[in-house]
Amino acid sequence: MRKKLFQKGQLFFVIVVKINNYFIDHPIFSSYTTGPMANTKSAIKKIRRISKQTAVNKARKSKFKNATKKMNLLLDSKKKKEALDFLPKLNSELMRISKTGIIKKKNASRNISRITRKINTL
Repeated sequence: MRKKLFQKGQLFFVIVVKINNYFIDHPIFSSYTTGPMANTKSAIKKIRRISKQTAVNKARKSKFKNATKKMNLLLDSKKKKEALDFLPKLNSELMRISKTGIIKKKNASRNISRITRKINTL
């Protein structure tokens, strides 16, 4: 399945193409308007920098989410020793992410506190 993009003035249409037969599926069909494009050199550079930084932030956030999911799996399976071994890694991951501003510092410390309490109750 491929998407074809058609433009009519400032309005864009997305049409899904499947095996050379054109069809418009209502949930897949969408139209949207674009804002004015960046027209200065610095604005173009800023857009480029923001897109790169967004990719970095998404990677960091997914790493943090995977670490919390792993810890929750350890807690659900009641593996206290493995959870205690993994806690410093999760702690450093959370603090690294809060330092860069992807999540707030209080959010990170709250998550660590809750996980530590869950480990202690096992």
